[in-house]
Amino acid sequence: MSVTVPAFGFARTPRILFGVRARGQLGRILAGYGGPPLFVTGRASYAGPAWDAAIAEVRKAGTDCVHVHVDGEPTPELVDAAVAAHADRGVRVVVAWGGGSVVDAGKAISAMLPRREPVAEYLEDVGNKELPDGAKIPFVAVPTTAGTGSEATKNAVLSRVGPDGFKKSLRHDGLVPDVALVDPELALTCPPHVTAACGMDAFTQLLEAYVSIKASPMTDALAISGLDHVIRGLPRAFQEGSHDIEARTGMAYAALVSGIVLANAGLGVVHGLASPIGARFDAPHGAVCGALVAAATSATIRRLFDEGRRDHPALIKYARVGALFSDRAREATETGCAVLIEALENWTEMLAMPRLTRFGIAESDLPGFVAGASNKNNPVPLTDGEIAALLRACL
Repeated sequence: MSVTVPAFGFARTPRILFGVRARGQLGRILAGYGGPPLFVTGRASYAGPAWDAAIAEVRKAGTDCVHVHVDGEPTPELVDAAVAAHADRGVRVVVAWGGGSVVDAGKAISAMLPRREPVAEYLEDVGNKELPDGAKIPFVAVPTTAGTGSEATKNAVLSRVGPDGFKKSLRHDGLVPDVALVDPELALTCPPHVTAACGMDAFTQLLEAYVSIKASPMTDALAISGLDHVIRGLPRAFQEGSHDIEARTGMAYAALVSGIVLANAGLGVVHGLASPIGARFDAPHGAVCGALVAAATSATIRRLFDEGRRDHPALIKYARVGALFSDRAREATETGCAVLIEALENWTEMLAMPRLTRFGIAESDLPGFVAGASNKNNPVPLTDGEIAALLRACL
């Protein structure tokens, strides 16, 4: 008897509330926790009618709230300061209302409030402690951009940028948000460059999880669904995003799904490089992914063809994504892969993805990135020379 479906596991997800005006449910959700919420917001996410209406609903229920502001990608120091300031306020629920960095910050704050210890002690490859049980203050994620999918994952990425910097995760199954409240209208005011960077992050996560050596039938089904929405929605969200709610809805769905699939299938060489780059330079994560994904995909495809592995599952999957770009039911493997590479190169230009030199990165920095890169889940491990060459092509 043949087995056509391989064995696999699937991580837990939050309770997901998705749809236009879903934010209207926030007051009722918070009332169920019976105590004051701590709101974590970004530079722009707490301004505007949507935020004002949400806070009015919370206060109408007789609940006061306190507020933490996140500017840029979260640091351990920001998390520690927030915990010190609010640990004695009786916070019953943490709400992150903002982009991926805000959600990561809120996730880490909710985890550390019960502990009141420096968060760096629990970061992977930085501290020497592990979260024993994943206990946290209940956490609600309300994303206002469509990119990282952090509203569906168990890790919070924290950074310390500089020559000895790091970009590492606080991670535990228990840190998955209790509720992911995903309202596509919240992204309507996202400026084009943020829409592009976040969208390319979501696309890269979906593509890398789809072709990962850890992919499963469930992650494949979700990933290809998310990729279809990105391919149809990202150009429209970038060009007409302030009024195209259909495109924004597709992108919000794709970002959510990207978080689910990366949590279950892992990621590839683009994210393996984005981490050391983001630790060394002040470079937005999504923009780095957008800068690298075309070259990295091309290098992986070329390596598989050069090894004569034309029937490799990843090449078939790459071709299927190429068919989505060409709006055909299917493409021959070689043709589909070529279409995909050309489409990604065109997107790099259309979406104005930056060259790495824009962040101050030079040729002399590349060996450090190569040494720090991970491509363990890539369809085929790229050599140091191949990784250096794809980085060089993006300078």
